Parts: sequence; C-alpha cells; structure tokens
Amino acid sequence: VQLQASGGGLVQAGGSLRLSCAASGRAISSYDMGWFRQAPGKEREFVAAHSWSAGSTYYADSVKGRFTASRDNAKNTVYLQMNSLKPEDTAVYHCAARSPLKSNVVVTTTGSYDYWGQGTQVTVSS
Repeated sequence: VQLQASGGGLVQAGGSLRLSCAASGRAISSYDMGWFRQAPGKEREFVAAHSWSAGSTYYADSVKGRFTASRDNAKNTVYLQMNSLKPEDTAVYHCAARSPLKSNVVVTTTGSYDYWGQGTQVTVSS
C-alpha cells in the first residue's frame, strides 16, 4: 500500500484545512487508517484513527471536537477535516494504514501501522 497525503498549508488560528490521504496498490476498505503528527523536536503523536473492525473513530483529546476523520472507500482515500486550528496544531501530518489482523492493538500505537505516507506540513499562525 502506498499512501500520499496532501492538503496541508499555512492557515491562521481559527481556520480550517482538510487533509487527504490517497491510497494505491491495494484497497484500504478493511484497513485501520490513522493520522499522526510530528512537530519539530517532538515525537510523533496520535491524532485520529478509524478502526475497520470496531467500526469506530478515535481522537486524541487535544483534537476532539475540532477534527473529523473520514474515509471514502470508493476513492480509496481518507480525510482529516481540521477546524478551529490552533498554533499548537502546527506539525507534519502523516497518514498510516495497518492490517485488520492487528485490530487487537489499540489504534493509538504508532508502531502497529504497516504503511506510512510521506506527510504534509500544516502551519497555523497566531
């Protein structure tokens, strides 16, 4: 599976962006799909994920109520709608996919994902 993230950019605080992650090479309809971010000097952190097996979407507390993760299986694409952006949301955002065989591992576990996109930069100015 190859993942290509896009949609990042520079936005003022309070603004919105929608990230896209297009998958190729295999249908991702049965994969768990996650979004992670990494700010300069910090570790990569979980943002959101949709679990295919659980049929649920999970969010980090820091983005809950502001970000919405979704997927369009017909387009083999997942999205991250980001509203009410804050300067602390500034980071490189990565999408990731993992086999449904790993559904017993919590979706927040970075190391459980098999495939990663290259990342897209999101910069929120104050």
